[in-house]
Amino acid sequence: SERQWGTVREDYSPDGSAWDYFSHDAARSRAYRWGEDGIAGISDIRQLQCFALAFWNGQDAILKERMFGLTGSEGNHGEDVKEYWFFQDATPSHSYLKCLYKYPQKAFPYSDLVETNRARGRRDAEYELLDTGVFDENRYFDIEVEYAKATMEDICIRVTISNRGPDEAPLHILPTVWFRNTWSWDADTPRPTLKRENAAVIGSYHRLLGERYLLCGGDIVPSDLLFTENDTNTERLFGQPNTTPYVKDAFHERVVGGVEAAVNPSYTGTKAAAWYQATVPAGGSITLKMRFAPVPFDHADESLGAGFDATFTTRIQEANAFYKRLASPDVSDDARLVQRQAFAGLIWSKQYYGYDVERWLAGDPTMPKPPPSRKNGRNSHWQHVVADDILSMPDPWEYPWFAAWDLAFHMIPFAQIDPDFAKHQLLLLCREWYMHPSGQLPAYEWSFDDVNPPVHAWAALRVYQIEKRMHADPAEPGDTDFLERVFHKLMLNFTWWVNRKDAQGNNIFEGGFLGLDNIGVFDRSAPLPTGGFIEQSDGTAWMAMYALSLLAIALELSIKDPTYNDVAVKFAEHFIYIAHAITDIGEGGDSLWDDEDGFFYDVLHLPDDTQEKMRVRSIVGLIPLLAVEAFDADVLARVPDFRKRLQWFLKHKPHIAANVAHIIGETKDERILFSLVGPDKLRRVLTRMLDETEFLGPHGIRALSRFHKDHPYVRTFAGKMYEVDYEPAESSSGLFGGNSNWRGPVWFPINYLLIEALQRYDYVLGPGFTVEFPTGSGMQHTLAEVATELSRRLTRTFLRDGDGRRPVYGGLEPFQTDPHWGDNILFYEYFHGDNGAGIGASHQTGWTALVAKLISQSGA
Repeated sequence: SERQWGTVREDYSPDGSAWDYFSHDAARSRAYRWGEDGIAGISDIRQLQCFALAFWNGQDAILKERMFGLTGSEGNHGEDVKEYWFFQDATPSHSYLKCLYKYPQKAFPYSDLVETNRARGRRDAEYELLDTGVFDENRYFDIEVEYAKATMEDICIRVTISNRGPDEAPLHILPTVWFRNTWSWDADTPRPTLKRENAAVIGSYHRLLGERYLLCGGDIVPSDLLFTENDTNTERLFGQPNTTPYVKDAFHERVVGGVEAAVNPSYTGTKAAAWYQATVPAGGSITLKMRFAPVPFDHADESLGAGFDATFTTRIQEANAFYKRLASPDVSDDARLVQRQAFAGLIWSKQYYGYDVERWLAGDPTMPKPPPSRKNGRNSHWQHVVADDILSMPDPWEYPWFAAWDLAFHMIPFAQIDPDFAKHQLLLLCREWYMHPSGQLPAYEWSFDDVNPPVHAWAALRVYQIEKRMHADPAEPGDTDFLERVFHKLMLNFTWWVNRKDAQGNNIFEGGFLGLDNIGVFDRSAPLPTGGFIEQSDGTAWMAMYALSLLAIALELSIKDPTYNDVAVKFAEHFIYIAHAITDIGEGGDSLWDDEDGFFYDVLHLPDDTQEKMRVRSIVGLIPLLAVEAFDADVLARVPDFRKRLQWFLKHKPHIAANVAHIIGETKDERILFSLVGPDKLRRVLTRMLDETEFLGPHGIRALSRFHKDHPYVRTFAGKMYEVDYEPAESSSGLFGGNSNWRGPVWFPINYLLIEALQRYDYVLGPGFTVEFPTGSGMQHTLAEVATELSRRLTRTFLRDGDGRRPVYGGLEPFQTDPHWGDNILFYEYFHGDNGAGIGASHQTGWTALVAKLISQSGA
């Protein structure tokens, strides 16, 4: 991980203040409980042993062992990493990995970053590392870290350090190998061992991993090998005597502080490093070579010689060949670069995730008992969760933990490069050690109880379809075993939604948070200040989409097993009831559809039984477009029993079907469409969505209509004013925690789903159905053409324009003009609604990696 400190897993405080309990300052001295972090690091699949790089430029106050950033309370827009690193390349098998880290030659401005950002308000820009001046005159090192596997267990490591500045500069480099501390929490867990084999080799001995050896060489040789224990420095942190004189932060004390007694003179321990001391010439570079393998090195020169270099050459050639096939020949080199780095970020963001909730709440046998208040606090209803897996993380620093719906989006591009991993991840969150016995999926680490949009079934179906299209004969069945396994678990989750999130039993759903943070008037995960409840347009539409995804899966499975006909009918009926309800709740109800505005809104139910539409034009009102599935008539011909029963239902329940004009319709091509909106409503919603004064931006569909810039939505309850206005970048509202940033920016996952939905509408409605695009332009386009243009707008966010600038980097001039910066891509969390500049978490190579899929299918 790029960050383990400040996570929920490491928080043993009474009040759940994770950021304050385990700080960046404490991280260098305190042994982690559940994971590890480091710079450009790797580990085994259980993270028992780790390897990463540490540095010191002779100026910093501390050894640079991990990435630095601001906590949720320190950053003026929430948590925010203040470093620059880039995942440049990776293969799905991890046979080749490449990462670039930019390290200043001046003292790292820790205090300046904290104090300046803390003094800024929500309406101010963030104060970034580039703003501090530490990169002026290019006085920094480019540190390129590469891994190439000679065999599955024999890992070659190459570190190339380039001085971009005008003068020679010193640099200390510490390739570090260590064991995760598993021995401090149980008295009977044996302590593994690292020891010096000779001046260039560190030996490693672990009861489960066996023997391994780290050989260190290159253009220069280590001046020494350093050893200590990966144990907490209790004297520094708590004023209590250490049980051993050699503790976790010993290398900082030795290298930065010059304290020779800090490291073990016997050259043994559980944490070890090779200490390289270099002076890198101006404009020059040096290369270090290491090899980590399960066999001793009898001939060090040969182990780091021609065969070592040939391994890198071969693995890079294989990586080039692998990625060449993923985009059509007409795709530009720049688009291929973006796509490849998107995939690289996905692969680098696969991380070990360990978290035993019951034990975390109860405490470890050898440690003090956690405060009793924790037993009813965060995640206390999830004591069945015992995570010990490799998971795809949303962002390696700001969100170094799984989030259920983020992970579902990650798997769409992952399916292009590693469908087995994609299927494994989707199944994993449905396993009994994640899914709640009630059927709920855990949302994300800070609150498993929160509710994410139910996109798991959609993702499973798409992964199945992507892999099936990759087969030599697409007519052959896909991996129906995977589809069947995930389907049965998701039926439990669907039932949980029906039972828990339809408070009135009328097929209109709530759901609360649903990933949209503060896009609305209230925090939908908290009790409303008005009392009452909200019937949610997005929650209802997500459930309609969920029903259609499960319907499509059931129809696919019924081809080989007719018993799935019954289940297919069940989900078709569910969809029809939801489709009916969203436009006609019934007597005394208020439809979520507003015929005057031609848009969907949430409905607020007040304690006095009155109701009102909350007329906020946001993506909440666009999500009903996502509930759409298209089928060829021959698909239903293979399941005649399903079709017969569906026709009976429509015939005998016309009052339910009548309110949804396009539940089912056949064109001349005998294609069939299930959708929440018929052609008339579709046109009306698209009129707003494709209006450049509302949702349509130069780089995609905005999360909130620009209409609210001049016409904010304002309501007053109990003397307090609540307001929603358009903000194209960071939100100034703190309504939902530290990162409340959804009032206007472009968000890739919803844009991707909208593009996919338009394609399905077009598949059935055909070229005869056109809309004005952009609204007011007088130009008519098919929905397929609109989808293609939206794809282009999204991908253009990352591509160089006619002036050679990438919109994603806005006014960050080094990224726009310096060749050492400009071809390194960051995949931000979301993007400025008016100019496409990246905002939020800067390494969100999860859902934003969907750009790789867009490049594959539409070109760029």
